[in-house]
Amino acid sequence: MDKDTAIEVKNLTKVYRLYDKPMDRLKDSLGLMRKKKYKEHLALNNVTLSVKKGETVGIIGTNGSGKSTILKIITGVLSPTTGEVNVDGHISALLELGAGFNMEYNGIDNIYLNGMMIGFSEEEITKRLDAILEFADIGDYVYQPVKTYSSGMFVRLAFAVAINIDPEILIVDEALSVGDVFFQAKCYHKFEEFKKQGKTILFVSHDLSSISKYCDRAVLLNQGVLLGEGTPKKMIDIYKQVLVGQYPLPKGEGENLLDDEEIRKAAAKASDKADAKVEKKPEEENPDLLEYGDGAATITDYYVTDDKGARTNSIIKGSEFTVHMRVKFGRDVAAPIFAFTFKNIMGIEITGTNSMVEKAFLEPVKAGDEKDISFTQKMTLQGGEYLLSFGVTGFEQNDFTVYHRLYDALNVTVVSDKNTVGYYDMNTKCTVVDAEH
Repeated sequence: MDKDTAIEVKNLTKVYRLYDKPMDRLKDSLGLMRKKKYKEHLALNNVTLSVKKGETVGIIGTNGSGKSTILKIITGVLSPTTGEVNVDGHISALLELGAGFNMEYNGIDNIYLNGMMIGFSEEEITKRLDAILEFADIGDYVYQPVKTYSSGMFVRLAFAVAINIDPEILIVDEALSVGDVFFQAKCYHKFEEFKKQGKTILFVSHDLSSISKYCDRAVLLNQGVLLGEGTPKKMIDIYKQVLVGQYPLPKGEGENLLDDEEIRKAAAKASDKADAKVEKKPEEENPDLLEYGDGAATITDYYVTDDKGARTNSIIKGSEFTVHMRVKFGRDVAAPIFAFTFKNIMGIEITGTNSMVEKAFLEPVKAGDEKDISFTQKMTLQGGEYLLSFGVTGFEQNDFTVYHRLYDALNVTVVSDKNTVGYYDMNTKCTVVDAEH
């Protein structure tokens, strides 16, 4: 393994045996099964990936894609069916928080128990005890049996133990959203500290904004197959296609990774499904926009106008502006939903809305119909560059369906002479007067 590599996974496959009855599992484990009485589930299929030291890598995918399985194999909780894993560095894993806690012991006892299970001596845990207790912040409950804790106190203590062990490699599986909102903020702050210290982080989450914000690179798993890896923005866009069944998946066992050229071709194929092409516009349009849909509707035009009604891609902060789109329908649609979304250049969705949320249009349309849609609002985003996406979707037999989507279609520049903290301006009025005594 390369000296700059923290985690290396080679040709990893994991097969689970699914039994109809517990007795069948017992008989099979004892070698008493004469014929096969189980089904095989391929959780991971020939997956290969590596994580460099100091890199933060996010793993995304639908439920059952193998995300948690690969983390458990890397941490040694599970053994692979075939393949190998090499790790260079001490790991702290936030997987199933509180696994290994003894419910009869008090919090202090469980801190020592859990720390020793991870591989630390009693002296090393004692040095970290104050930091753990301060982070958990559960007061004198730490001297009570864990079985008396609320679920919130339990996860706070478990997280505090795992996060304050000072690992070289941190592995996180959906664990940053534990506890109340104040504790979650503390967890994310600690996570950012780890990044600044150059720790290696492997991060699984369904929170795509967190993947965009924290990760240097993202890996997309689907049904146990490594579908692709690249920038968080690129992988998140592909993941959204996978979610609605409009991304061409690899065919055949063992086919794993789609490289950049294949991803580009796949996106192009998806865009070819639309009945009509979007008319090309000036330089504010993204030539590499991601376009896909089932062809029931096509976004034939889209643009932004300022408070004077002029087409533009530059909006003055504080002024009114309108997002426009024209949609032509290729077949009857019961209740189309028209939407737009603003992202920052990191791919984090900042704001957006749709016609259903706004209760603006809940009517059926016929094949051949054309609709002009407009969304008017005041620009309160901070000055900077943003990407504007458009979509037409709906529900058919209760299934969410994408008729046409244009991701990152337009660049919009917000011009501002006053930027506050965060993504948008609350238009605060501040007054300062002499204090009355």
